[in-house]
Amino acid sequence: MEEQQSPRAAGRGGPPRRREGPPPFVRRWVQGPDDEDRRGPRLPWPSTAALTVFVLVGSHFAAHSQTGRAPLDAFAHVLLVASCAALLIRLRHPVVAVFAASAAAMVYLGAGYPYGPVFLPVMVGCFTAVIAGHRRQAWGAIAMLWLGHLLVAHWLYRWLPPSGDSAAPWGQEVGVAAWAVAIAAVAELVRVRREQWARERAGRAAAEKRRADEERLRIARELHDVLAHSISVINVQAGVGLALLDSDPEQARTALTTIKSASKEALGEVRQVLETLRAPGEAPRSPAPGLERLPELVEQAASAGLTVETTITGKSEALSPGTDLAAFRIVQEALTNVVRHSAARTARVAVGYESGALLLRVDDDGPPSGGDAGGSGNGLIGMRERAAALGGTIDAGPVAGGGFRVTARLPLAAHPKETP
Repeated sequence: MEEQQSPRAAGRGGPPRRREGPPPFVRRWVQGPDDEDRRGPRLPWPSTAALTVFVLVGSHFAAHSQTGRAPLDAFAHVLLVASCAALLIRLRHPVVAVFAASAAAMVYLGAGYPYGPVFLPVMVGCFTAVIAGHRRQAWGAIAMLWLGHLLVAHWLYRWLPPSGDSAAPWGQEVGVAAWAVAIAAVAELVRVRREQWARERAGRAAAEKRRADEERLRIARELHDVLAHSISVINVQAGVGLALLDSDPEQARTALTTIKSASKEALGEVRQVLETLRAPGEAPRSPAPGLERLPELVEQAASAGLTVETTITGKSEALSPGTDLAAFRIVQEALTNVVRHSAARTARVAVGYESGALLLRVDDDGPPSGGDAGGSGNGLIGMRERAAALGGTIDAGPVAGGGFRVTARLPLAAHPKETP
């Protein structure tokens, strides 16, 4: 609901005032010390009023057909109304409600009043308590009422009104017990069904959260691949430009041109990734990169001082979008690791189309330039996650005689986990 702004506040140009909350004495009752709304569910006035009318009218009809019972007087009406009024708190305090209704019904029967719908409030209270999870308390209230009726109907009837009353037949107790068991059974059935619905809702919420986590991981992986490669090229070219700024201005200009081109491409790909965040479900405005852009990777690596030799074997096949993107990112990350963490000036990229699989291999023969030959580890983790999402595998590690090799095997058929 939109907040309304008074003309006086609008004339002053100030922000609209919020509507004031409940009075202080109400706020102290419904809200906690941190101003958090702690109100429980509303009191079920309509249903309780309708039930009270039904119980009162039904008890009068039952009294006409039962002779020998005490007539309905003011005390009987008070007990009937009290058993129904206790149900007003059944949503907030179901245990208190069911025990109060059972106690009122037990006093009603002990006073010798006619049988009738006096058991209906107890049934509603038991039903609510079982659904709320208070099964033992609900069964206890039913048992209390049944045992009380047993005592009144078979042992205490001599000293209780009406005078001259006789013991109730035992078959009636079987009926009362069956009635109580039926109420509890229906309540248990509803409780189980509600728990099943709650589990299903929790499962759907967990699945949505898992899909959101997977989407965030995919976006983070995309950003890492784009930024790591481009910033590595920019870093190398910036160092070259600074070193040759005075001695060879023309070469420094070339390095700056490469930096501009790499940064422009990185910004374009980052913008494409962010567009999927801002407009989920919409088609991207530019196509996702794939192996057809392998010459661009070779050119960027060459601008960073790395010579890349590429070989393609086997019969070229059309790749699914997910496989094509994963293959491009794996080669890109492998070349980035060579630029950043290897002293080699030559790398080899082999793309092989085998039966049902795409084989990628990127290796170099140079020693590591730092402590980590294969990188910091995040890039390798990203490559493995990409391959695993498609049902493929990644092998990465040093090779005999020096150098580092990354081998990826991706199935050509779409995997169920593949992101469309």
